[in-house]
Amino acid sequence: MRPVIAVSALTLPLALGAGTGCAVDTAAPARAALRFYAALSAHREEAACALLARRTAERLPDRGQSCADALRELRLGPAGAVTEVSVWGDEALVRLRGDTLFLHRYADGWQVRAAGCTPAGDLPYDCEVDD
Repeated sequence: MRPVIAVSALTLPLALGAGTGCAVDTAAPARAALRFYAALSAHREEAACALLARRTAERLPDRGQSCADALRELRLGPAGAVTEVSVWGDEALVRLRGDTLFLHRYADGWQVRAAGCTPAGDLPYDCEVDD
């Protein structure tokens, strides 16, 4: 059983309401989420692992298993089209028709911190892949 990512459904509206009036780039995290699922659907799990945040990729596999093997075993997807993107600082939530992902912006771009996420009411999201 994977741990639950600590992003509360109550935290997101508060973080999103604290806008500074600047235009927020929602396209970049959406593209990163779609690239992750494109790699999975093409059975290129190694490429999908490269799109995960380092800590997420390290924590995903069980002992004696590679990141790619762990993603193959999870069988995430299909994700579908982007339906919503929310960005607050260096964090983003990308909702696809079939999944919700959390991403973080690093110096080299957006990387997936959590995928296969479903809301758990007032509790944090329950994610198949997370850090």
